[in-house]
Amino acid sequence: MRVGHATRTGDGWLTGATVVLAPEGGAVAAVDVRGGGPGTKETDALDPRNLVQKVEAIVLTGGSAYGLDAASGVMAWLEEQGRGVRVGPDPTHVVPVVPAACVFDLGRGGDFRARPDAATGLAAVTAAAASEPGARVAQGCVGAGTGAVVGPLKGGVGTAAVVLDSGITVAALVVANAVGSVLDPETGALYGELFQGRVTYPEAQVHEAARRRLAESAAKNAPPPLNTTLAVVATDADLSKAQAQKLAGTAHDGIARAVRPVHMLNDGDTVFSLATGARQLAHGNPLALNEVLAAGADVVTRAIVRAVRAAEPVNGPGGAWPSYGELYGGR
Repeated sequence: MRVGHATRTGDGWLTGATVVLAPEGGAVAAVDVRGGGPGTKETDALDPRNLVQKVEAIVLTGGSAYGLDAASGVMAWLEEQGRGVRVGPDPTHVVPVVPAACVFDLGRGGDFRARPDAATGLAAVTAAAASEPGARVAQGCVGAGTGAVVGPLKGGVGTAAVVLDSGITVAALVVANAVGSVLDPETGALYGELFQGRVTYPEAQVHEAARRRLAESAAKNAPPPLNTTLAVVATDADLSKAQAQKLAGTAHDGIARAVRPVHMLNDGDTVFSLATGARQLAHGNPLALNEVLAAGADVVTRAIVRAVRAAEPVNGPGGAWPSYGELYGGR
């Protein structure tokens, strides 16, 4: 898997797009949508009952439903590469299926009409294709996480991965942009770190100062009418579409550990899964998938924590959102 970001800031902009590019030939893909206000494209194609078996790319974008146009740029790039579902006798006769999902960040840079388009998607997929295999993925206020907000805090992009005892890798990329909060209101600790078992609680006076600052910022900003947490969970395990859909579903548990409340009517929480098929699950063990499912939820929780910790504060014409690091330091 390769990841590319396209980021737009300044002059009214605070948005972007992120592309997860599968190896050539595609990856088995699935999706699970649990938010009450999703903005998605081509998700029906991922239903295990339907024809498409593999996809070449997943698009995560800002701009609410307008931003789904970013997928058009990715689709055009894939067509030029001859990558997609073969529909004719000529190798160039392909239709790339590009599932996409969006977060709400309209107006956060100051201009409601500043949102990703096909050119943004093209820039993101070009960046993904130009990256080296295994390259470190930029986190924080980049790509689809550029204008992300988590409750009163600045959100962003985060990643996490684990190699299981079986040798299978499970990784997640998250865009944290939730209606709910990632903070325990009583202590200032991150919910996601409570589940990781290594939380360090802020000092009482630091937390009290942070609470005042967050209240002041929230009072100045317009209430966010729509938000969404997006994730792509990828593995090199050999999964069927039905197994990949199960992985997408259980990965939502990772969001629920890190964000409260979650899956609200004004969230569009969506998790995609991708499986490259490089490693077989243990033969003869019908429960071998369980370790992949558990790991998917775990890496999503870790990725949300990293997104919040990597985010930088924003104070501009569209609003002011402090970052966790600014309020609580680099604990």
